[in-house]
Amino acid sequence: MKTPSQPVLEIRDLAIRRDAVRILDGITWTLQRGQHWVILGANGSGKTSLLSSLTGYLSPTSGDITVLGQTFGESDWRELRTHVGLVSSSVRQMMADQEPALTSVISGKYAMIDYWGKVKAEDKAAGLRILKQIEASHLAERPWLVLSQGERQRVLIGRALMATPKLLILDEPCAGLDPVARENFLAFLQRLGSHKGAPALILVTHHVEEIVPVFSHALLLRDGQCLASGEKETVLTSENLSKAFGAPIALSSDDGRYAIQIGARSSRHIV
Repeated sequence: MKTPSQPVLEIRDLAIRRDAVRILDGITWTLQRGQHWVILGANGSGKTSLLSSLTGYLSPTSGDITVLGQTFGESDWRELRTHVGLVSSSVRQMMADQEPALTSVISGKYAMIDYWGKVKAEDKAAGLRILKQIEASHLAERPWLVLSQGERQRVLIGRALMATPKLLILDEPCAGLDPVARENFLAFLQRLGSHKGAPALILVTHHVEEIVPVFSHALLLRDGQCLASGEKETVLTSENLSKAFGAPIALSSDDGRYAIQIGARSSRHIV
């Protein structure tokens, strides 16, 4: 009998409280290898706090968090972070304006912002391979300051990939992108997630329109609790989204993409 592979991520009855405030309560979630997940919820639902707990920046009050076989409180979370890629606005805001894209990518290997020192030949070769993988070879010598928002997001993904992560977390990566740039980025994300050997992806978003077909599962949060979790076809329904966002929502699907109408029914396939 084949032994089941170890989950990429396993959370059991996670609770986070600060004084009398309940931030997260009773979150149980397992991400298996080969799965890509989207975390969806309204403002204040607990998405950011859940990410902070996964990366060790917010300690749980109770429950267990195991990432890549390492359990919070029993392992060196600083070392574990080198195996978890994170693309977020906080990282984007810290990047050095004059740093070329290739150097920014290479800096991910050392978890360093504003990389200094001589670049090793093997790091340069690896960085160029990753720029090709993220379809950004033409940006190698272009400074961060003049990159577009979409280009910056690709470079940050390349920076995360430089450390060969097993898990890549994308925290609202489409924020600030215009509609065309967003669709181009999402198409790139679809290709990245479909690539053999791609890390497990977690996309955090407010918008169902950003869920491309490569994402297989969804976690829906409401008021710090798990409203629904599992295969996206089961989780992403009009009823669940209406509960999550506190308004009547009609969810429709078309060719693997989603759209919503608030307070009205759509003429397309309602789910």
